[in-house]
Amino acid sequence: MTEEPATGSRTAWRWDPTLYAGSAAYYARGRAAYPSAIADRLQQALRLAGHGRLLDVGCGPGSLTLVLAPLFAEAIGVDADADMLIEAERLADQAKIDNVVWRHLRAEALPADLPPVDMITFAQSFHWMDRPRVAAAARRLLTPGGTLVHVSATTHQGVSTDTTLPHPQPPRTAIRTLVAYYLGERRRAGQTTLSAGTVGGEAAIYSAVGFTELQQIRVEGRLLERTADEVAASVYSLSSAAPHLFGDQLSAFDHDLHQLLHRAGPDGLFSEQMPPTTLHLWR
Repeated sequence: MTEEPATGSRTAWRWDPTLYAGSAAYYARGRAAYPSAIADRLQQALRLAGHGRLLDVGCGPGSLTLVLAPLFAEAIGVDADADMLIEAERLADQAKIDNVVWRHLRAEALPADLPPVDMITFAQSFHWMDRPRVAAAARRLLTPGGTLVHVSATTHQGVSTDTTLPHPQPPRTAIRTLVAYYLGERRRAGQTTLSAGTVGGEAAIYSAVGFTELQQIRVEGRLLERTADEVAASVYSLSSAAPHLFGDQLSAFDHDLHQLLHRAGPDGLFSEQMPPTTLHLWR
């Protein structure tokens, strides 16, 4: 689970269980769904045929788990946030996907008691972890010939475009300014801050534990129609704007946020061009 592209260092930050407190109910509604083309491209590249076992690490509310689960006999989603897993189970029931097991544990606890798996996915989650430790554990969990898929994506917001769209684009710059007015300029992450943003450089970490990058697959982004409530939910889906951070000012912030959205899109609809997703396949 994440929001901004990985940039910079996070040496002072330590895991905080309040990182996404209160965000689970907003996550699936506010984040753009992963396109089904991801499953299609992985199925073609790896000849997936409904066998084997998937492990999605930092699965959140199952955003990617539920897209890929039909390609496997069994899927396991693990996350450190219990509320995210409650939401994941609800969404799995809603989608009538019954081959997923949800486990509440931190990635650093891997391999825990999990069985060997044929694919491991990190979808916007790896940067929150003790990455060398988790990468090494992932390698031990993979069956011979298994694949690790690192998903580089941004799903909470789109990219600016000069193309004529059916509706206005969400006022993302103004939203960030409003969040900063309530929470301060330094980006929040749990009870502390991330002054330099989230970290990158995952390729070197995977290589250091013995992985070799097999392939990169690019899946183009889609143009989405989003409601004002969905845009608001995308804000609350961020660790940097999780509901608990606003304390007793949450109602005031929510009022100001919806007023801002109404001014930007009086009909309550927005168009958003989502960026491409890149799948990095490692063995």
